[in-house]
Amino acid sequence: MTDREDLLKAIKSKAVVEGDFVLSSGRRASFYVDLRRITLDGAAAPLAGRVMLDLTADLDYEAVGGLTLGADPVATAMLHAAAAQGRRLDAFVVRKADKVHGLQRRVEGPDVAGRRVLAVEDTSTTGGSVLTAVEALRAAGAEVVGVATIVERGAADRIRGEGLDYRSAFTLEDLDLA
Repeated sequence: MTDREDLLKAIKSKAVVEGDFVLSSGRRASFYVDLRRITLDGAAAPLAGRVMLDLTADLDYEAVGGLTLGADPVATAMLHAAAAQGRRLDAFVVRKADKVHGLQRRVEGPDVAGRRVLAVEDTSTTGGSVLTAVEALRAAGAEVVGVATIVERGAADRIRGEGLDYRSAFTLEDLDLA
């Protein structure tokens, strides 16, 4: 099996939870895709990193990250997968609000000013979180080359409507949830 097939199998078996949920978007859903069960899993996280690197291989970027918390393990998985391939890829974390102490940075990690970056997240329903990250990255002087997510839940039109290249490894159809 390929990395993509293995990752899809892992998501279906470990991350899909049925029930009654309120998503961060405020929408209700009869299932929740808990991708932290994948991106923080010692066997599945490397798969996620490789799949996301493959998904975005044609984009030219030097750093990857997004709004904390969903993006953090995705970016870290990609950083480690890139290192295993002999490629340097930095990661960054975008805070949900401005930091009021220390260096008072909204974007933590290596400086993104003047750099080409990829904004990521684990799953996207409305695109609000990743677009918040894009706004902060642009304010910090980064050039955002695109947005990538592991599972697309409905944000594609909104993100593309902002003029951004949008990629997703999987859709709800792939997970047999549509």
